[in-house]
Amino acid sequence: MPPDPSEPLLRKFQKELSAGTVSLALLGVLAGAAEPMYGYQIAKRLEQVGEGVLAGKQSALYPVLRNLEGAGLLESFVEPSVAGPPRRYYRITATGRDVLRDWAEAWRATRDSVDSVLQGPSA
Repeated sequence: MPPDPSEPLLRKFQKELSAGTVSLALLGVLAGAAEPMYGYQIAKRLEQVGEGVLAGKQSALYPVLRNLEGAGLLESFVEPSVAGPPRRYYRITATGRDVLRDWAEAWRATRDSVDSVLQGPSA
């Protein structure tokens, strides 16, 4: 069976689409967490609640987490680990919660607008 010519286009689209949504999803996970989480926990949570759509390479989350922290939306601290290297834990800040609310609102408006376009005019 010949390769599907649309496959590379789909992968490119998914990569571009996930660029902004990963930040939103990370803030959402940390906003819903009862306590600070480290990277592996965050990745596992994304896999569980995101039905695999946001699952990807765990290492790809760390630059996003650092960017969110640099913007003041997250804060982190390092704690020693019983088994292995120290772990960096992340928690959302008050500013992060405000930004999450704004981003979630923008996401819903965008989603609704795109859905309307894709569904076409109502007869």
